[in-house]
Amino acid sequence: MNKQLYSAEEVAEQLGLHVRTVRGYLRDGRLKAVRVGKQYRVTRADLEAFVGAPVADPPEVRRHRHVDVSTIVEIDAVSQETAHRAGTLLTAVRTHAGDQPLRVETVYDEERARMKIIVLGGLADTRHILEYLQAVLES
Repeated sequence: MNKQLYSAEEVAEQLGLHVRTVRGYLRDGRLKAVRVGKQYRVTRADLEAFVGAPVADPPEVRRHRHVDVSTIVEIDAVSQETAHRAGTLLTAVRTHAGDQPLRVETVYDEERARMKIIVLGGLADTRHILEYLQAVLES
């Protein structure tokens, strides 16, 4: 579908100019436009006349949903052996993660017998990490 009206911002993008420069052209009458409320709109024909060549439509912006999860798990009263097993397993699982980057950090405080795990990644990968962690802690 050919776009027939362009905003000053879209004209600036197409021409590689600053939007203030385009607005100056519009105010001076060097670039023809119609005024809709407080904004200028430039027709395709007027833009092509100004440029002296056919104008391509700007590329359509496609947005993709991206979800990141930040999870902090704190485990009290965990033995050093269990913490080591959990850390080793989570590190191994992390290397086989899906498409999104997955980061897993583990810290064990021997004095308090407390383990902290930080997981940064996608929803599915984080869910799998937490399932593996639960299996290790229940064994």
